[in-house]
Amino acid sequence: MENKPYANIQKGTFLIATPDIDVGLFFRGVILVCEHTPGGSFGIMINKSLELELPEEIINISNLANPNVSIRAGGPVQPNQMMLLHTSDSIPEQTLQICDGVYLGGDLQFLQESITDENGPPINLCFGYAGWGAGQLEREYLDGNWFIHPASARHIFYVDPEKLWASLLREMGGKYASLSLIPEDLSVN
Repeated sequence: MENKPYANIQKGTFLIATPDIDVGLFFRGVILVCEHTPGGSFGIMINKSLELELPEEIINISNLANPNVSIRAGGPVQPNQMMLLHTSDSIPEQTLQICDGVYLGGDLQFLQESITDENGPPINLCFGYAGWGAGQLEREYLDGNWFIHPASARHIFYVDPEKLWASLLREMGGKYASLSLIPEDLSVN
């Protein structure tokens, strides 16, 4: 059995679903780990686009000037809760830095100002999150359900979310690059 280090999972790490996860929301999912402690972990899925109409008090589409606003299904826990993932370091008292250039948090005023600014920061509006109890994520990792890779703002905000899973595996090279070629629907193989 390959010795897999427990300590590689940390805030600012991508969890990349292995081909063993072949159904459901996590199928070909990429999750940004936002917190990882002995007591549990939480992360936000970043590569599942979500079609959703938001109330005007959150986003008034007629005022949307920022071309870098996206909506994502963040995970199965509390899917009605919206979290902001963005590149702005202008509100440190409201945000948690996840990795270099990536921040989680912000209030409605920050969101409104950011979406009406044509030069505003890239923002992913994420609905829901993924959560694990103490030791649960490590067990899933050791069972072979996840690959890990350092996260980056480039991957989160500038790579097509539909292509992110395969793109990360190709970047990892070797056996991972080969896995990126597996078709989504094995019946077409």
